Amino acid sequence: MTTLTHTHASQTAAKTLRAHQLIIDERIVFVEDWGDIDATPLLAIHTAGQSGVQYRHVAADLAARGYRVIVPDLPGHGRTEPAKDGPVTDLGEYAQFALTVLDQLGIDRFVAVGCSIGGKITIDLAVRAGDRIIAAIAMAAGSRPGHVSLRGLRRELVDISTPSRGDRTYWGTRAVVGSAIDDDQRDLIARMHCREDPIVSNSDLIGWGSHDVTDGLPGVTCPTVLVAGEDDLWIDADAIRRDAEAIPRGTFVLLPGIGHYPMEEMTDFAETVDAWVRDADLQIEETEAALS
Repeated sequence: MTTLTHTHASQTAAKTLRAHQLIIDERIVFVEDWGDIDATPLLAIHTAGQSGVQYRHVAADLAARGYRVIVPDLPGHGRTEPAKDGPVTDLGEYAQFALTVLDQLGIDRFVAVGCSIGGKITIDLAVRAGDRIIAAIAMAAGSRPGHVSLRGLRRELVDISTPSRGDRTYWGTRAVVGSAIDDDQRDLIARMHCREDPIVSNSDLIGWGSHDVTDGLPGVTCPTVLVAGEDDLWIDADAIRRDAEAIPRGTFVLLPGIGHYPMEEMTDFAETVDAWVRDADLQIEETEAALS
C-alpha cells in the first residue's frame, strides 16, 4: 500500500517561506515554497494574467495543515520572465512547465490545485501526469474550451466607454466576485488584479478558449474535485458537473456565494481544500485495500 506523507506542520514550519529562482528554457522562474519540506507537496496555480500572489492569504494556512505549498509564477507572470518564444497560448505548455518546476525541486507525487486557467491546467495535469498526482482540485474551469458569458459581458458594460485596460480589469474582476464577499474585499481583489500584463492576459484567454482535454477525462486515475462558484459568471456549472461525472473518481462541488476566485474569496479555503484532499486520501486507501 502506498503511504502518503501528510503531517501536521508546526506553526514555525508553516510560516517558513523559501523562494526559488529556477532556470527553465533559459528564463528565470520564480517559485514560492511554503512549509515543511517533507510534507505533502501541493502545487497552487494562479489565474489568467495574474501570479502566485493570489495565494498570499492561504499558502501559510495550507502549510499549517501539513502541505509543502509550491506556488510558481507562470511564464510572463509576476516575477517569472516571459517565455522564450513569446506569450503562451497553449495551456498544455503551462502544464508541462509546472511539471518541470516540480522536477527541478525534486518533487515526484503532488496535489494540484488551480483556478480558472489554473483549473484547466490542473485538469490537464490530471490527464497527463497519471500516478504522480495524489489529488486534483480544479476550480472555476472545465475540460472543454471556455466561452464568454453574455450575462458577464452585460455586467461589464458599465465601463465599456473607458479606454483604460486597468479599469476594464478592475470592473470585470468586481463583476465575477461572489455575493458573499464584502465590498472592501471585493475592491482589494480587483485592485490586485490590475497588475496584469494585457498581452499575457489575452494570450492566456486564447488558451482558455482553445484548450480541450475532454477525451482524456475517463483515463484520469486520481481523485478529482471540480469546483464551481455559484456566483461565477464566467463558467457553466452544469458543464463542469458533467466533466466530474466523466472522471472515474470525480466529484463536483458548488460553492454558494462564491465567484470566480475561491482562494481569494473564501475565509475557510485552506480548511476546505484539506478536507477535499483527506477525502481523496481515503479513496486511495479504500481502492488499494480492495486490490490487495
